[in-house]
Amino acid sequence: MSDKKLTTEEIGNLRSEYLLPSTMTYFADPITIVKGEMQYVYDNNGKRYLDGFSAVVTISVGHCHPDIVPKVQEQVGTLQHMTTLYFHPAIVEYAKKLASVMPGDLKVSFFTNSGCEANELSAILAKNYTGNCEFITLRHSFHGRTLMAMTMTGQSLWRHSLPYVFGVHQSPAGYCYRCPYGITYPECDLVCARQVEEIIKYSTSGHIAGMLVEPIQGFGGVICPPPEYFKICADIVRKYGGIFMADEVQTGFGRTGDHFFGITHWGVTPDLIAMAKGMGNGCPLGGVTTTTEIAESMRGKVHFNTFGGNPVSMVQGLAVLDTIEKHDYTKNAKERGAELIESFLCLQEKHPIIGEVRGKGLMLGIEIVRDRKTKEPAAKEMLRLMDLCKDRGLLIGKGAMAGNVIRIKPPLCITKEDTEFIGKVLDETLSIVEKEFNIA
Repeated sequence: MSDKKLTTEEIGNLRSEYLLPSTMTYFADPITIVKGEMQYVYDNNGKRYLDGFSAVVTISVGHCHPDIVPKVQEQVGTLQHMTTLYFHPAIVEYAKKLASVMPGDLKVSFFTNSGCEANELSAILAKNYTGNCEFITLRHSFHGRTLMAMTMTGQSLWRHSLPYVFGVHQSPAGYCYRCPYGITYPECDLVCARQVEEIIKYSTSGHIAGMLVEPIQGFGGVICPPPEYFKICADIVRKYGGIFMADEVQTGFGRTGDHFFGITHWGVTPDLIAMAKGMGNGCPLGGVTTTTEIAESMRGKVHFNTFGGNPVSMVQGLAVLDTIEKHDYTKNAKERGAELIESFLCLQEKHPIIGEVRGKGLMLGIEIVRDRKTKEPAAKEMLRLMDLCKDRGLLIGKGAMAGNVIRIKPPLCITKEDTEFIGKVLDETLSIVEKEFNIA
């Protein structure tokens, strides 16, 4: 590899020539990130940015965290790779530790490289355990880019390359701000959740393998359902022979504050949890943890993943758990998240472009609209806002079908000064956007 440092323009030209044209970028003028340090990243010109999006909700405890890097370096220098065909200690040490933070009786794990692989395995487990083959997922959901994961995803933007896997049916999400029935919570009697039963009765064989849900929908626009929503869904799913599965790829590992896993906020214990992203704090690590009973359905059936459970990923995963506990990052996520929500609600009073503020802990969203009465999505405005924030040293994400939801999901190590900075930058940039696009 050459010692010559590529410019942003040179990298862009090489991407165009050598990477699939489906590879996306943020910003009108892309930036080249060359260094990470806890909640901050730096570009090739030395400019520092607060990573308010955690490299797409993947950095949980912080970029290049000093409690993690030395352990990984030591493991790389000792044993870089070994498959599950052989014994090595790191995988069982991590699996045991992971079981200790799981809700309910979830205990047995299998490790993958990514979230979509974890969701694929979730479907296999559900089919093997129940003997059924149909699934319920939610509109606005995102579960990955493999064929089954795309089928389970409830957004046309992320679905292509037909035909899909048969037997997956989407039910309405608990999206109160844009209720598909045009009614208001709680007078609605949670018709969106009860629709799961109608779909099972009229669109399936009446016997399902399971339901896969994100406790808070990430790419869907940080959609938080009403408190009773998932309890109703889980009861219906189990009534018809299925298992209730939580896709915690974005919500897991303390991000939602107070709990290790987002589904716990809704008072529901799932039968299975699929994980990735923050699980490895930047290394390719995903996995599934389920009950011993459900895991037994795989006995006698070969399942293998070349890199799943490799020593380096296992050491990093274990270090992430230890670091969350050592620094009480779930508490920090709750406290910093409360500061941000208070700040965003104050901004909502000042800025007519803000339609709704939602989320938990450090998984937050601000839906921006051109008009609060019509709720017309402010999609072009969102793109402009991202550029303005970037210019001021803040990286944010976007979500929702229309791309009009600001996604604020920084590393769990952020400080009060960081939350104040986020509020200040958004206040300034929202004012500019409202003026440029005549929103009043």
